[in-house]
Amino acid sequence: MHEWRLANSRTIALDAPALMAIVNCTPDSFYDGGTHGSVDEMVHGVLLSHQSGAKIVDVGGESTRPGAGPVNAAEQIRRTIPLIRALRARRDLDSLAISIDTTRGEVARAALEAGADAINDVSGLQDDRERMMRVLEDSQAGYVLMHRLAPPAADRFSDQYQSPPGYSDVVVQVAEFLQTNLSLLKSSGIEPRRIVLDPGLGFGKSVDQNLDLIRRTTEFFRLGRPVLSGLSRKSFVGRISLGRDSLPAERLEGTLALSVLHLIYGARVFRVHDVAACLGALRAAWAFLPPNPIPDPGI
Repeated sequence: MHEWRLANSRTIALDAPALMAIVNCTPDSFYDGGTHGSVDEMVHGVLLSHQSGAKIVDVGGESTRPGAGPVNAAEQIRRTIPLIRALRARRDLDSLAISIDTTRGEVARAALEAGADAINDVSGLQDDRERMMRVLEDSQAGYVLMHRLAPPAADRFSDQYQSPPGYSDVVVQVAEFLQTNLSLLKSSGIEPRRIVLDPGLGFGKSVDQNLDLIRRTTEFFRLGRPVLSGLSRKSFVGRISLGRDSLPAERLEGTLALSVLHLIYGARVFRVHDVAACLGALRAAWAFLPPNPIPDPGI
């Protein structure tokens, strides 16, 4: 579990926390939608993230915030591919891995052809299974397999549920979903070391259910792959850190605290908006953890 293999002979070492910087090429993402300008400006932002310690950058052309509608593949490609090509043209970013944040196989294929190394699929193969499987079979791309309860358009923010989503045990059911789809990927010849598991914090889970997923991260270890933490600036973070409705801009301190806790409980990849701040907090916490605290099953 101590490495993540990607396309283009890239590998992300996971013997320490690895940061994935978020780049939203969208007008409506919950935190920074519409704030990015030209491709050159986005490249500059990625360069700063890389200099701050990001090992991988996650480029997305479709918002996955609760209530967001779908974006067709052609528009996602129009938004993301120019940035991926520009990043790959930079010699000073040769060591930076790129993932494409999409649930659509057509977009994933275009991104890989433009130089991306991994696919971050928040649908967990539910939106475009056949095409996405073909892309994975035809490439060596890394893959983030995530659990979500419902598409974004049918979801709501974690602290806005009138009653919690109806899991009998959220950790057990998320693990079962990940196990089923991990087995499907393996049976199709996808090497397990290409896969990272994401329990989908904030995607169809209440505040308490998100906390349960963090506390019980070790229960995912039996699946044999590293766990990604995707809690940066989400609504449940603000609810527990501030105790009230909040804006994403108010949630940095809560993000840092919960990211450190998720590290202690076993997460190793962190998808974040604030690379320098998160890396500083995680490095400080890492210094207090025992060496190799997660066994490597050799899968």
